[in-house]
Amino acid sequence: MIFAAGLGTRLKPYTNTKPKALVELAGKTLLERAIQKLVKLGVDRIVINVHHFADLIDDFLKENNNFGVDIRISDERDHLLDTGGGLKKAIDLFIPDAPVLIYNVDILSSIDLNELIQQHESSKALVSMVMRKRESSRYLYFNKEKQLTGWKNCKTAEVKQARTDMEESEPLAFSGIHLVDPKLFDLIEEDGKFSIIDLYLRLAKTEKMLAYKDQSDLWFDLGKPEQLQKAEILIKNNEQ
Repeated sequence: MIFAAGLGTRLKPYTNTKPKALVELAGKTLLERAIQKLVKLGVDRIVINVHHFADLIDDFLKENNNFGVDIRISDERDHLLDTGGGLKKAIDLFIPDAPVLIYNVDILSSIDLNELIQQHESSKALVSMVMRKRESSRYLYFNKEKQLTGWKNCKTAEVKQARTDMEESEPLAFSGIHLVDPKLFDLIEEDGKFSIIDLYLRLAKTEKMLAYKDQSDLWFDLGKPEQLQKAEILIKNNEQ
């Protein structure tokens, strides 16, 4: 599933006339880059949630014949449901009983997703979250067993503790990529608009919610114009 429904307010003025997903990076839209990453992995179906300028995403996919993939649209035109609500709304669009890889459209990463899948399967985690050791204003905490124990917002000092050993746990920054076992869907009690992180923190008290520590050389959050520009320079230099 590609999360592409956000308003893209941090990316203005690029998103004044188009959704974040259709902002271009080195000649390709962010959506096309995300789709190609998943196609290369060999996924069987892609679900994309839409809200802001949703019609333009529909048109873009039609023009490109869905990039030759089975693509389903989860329509949030009426109500933007945040990450947790967006996942819940899309459940019926997924292949039954299959794991779901969630990928934020504004992420550029060189992660080997096959390694993530292998670790997820061998660990029998309910959710495997791709985490990095990097500067961030918000951190998720994981203990020595890579189990999620809590969350902290460094700007507001707000803390959400899931397990008693949060204080001894390592703070890591979320990469916007996660792999979920379909068993998760039956455990979602929340309704309407809600954060997937809050769902994960609630379930972390009793379920295996594990970190996958990503040490690949490239990761970019493309949510702001300056980050987009930095990534563009990097891509162009690599292609020369």
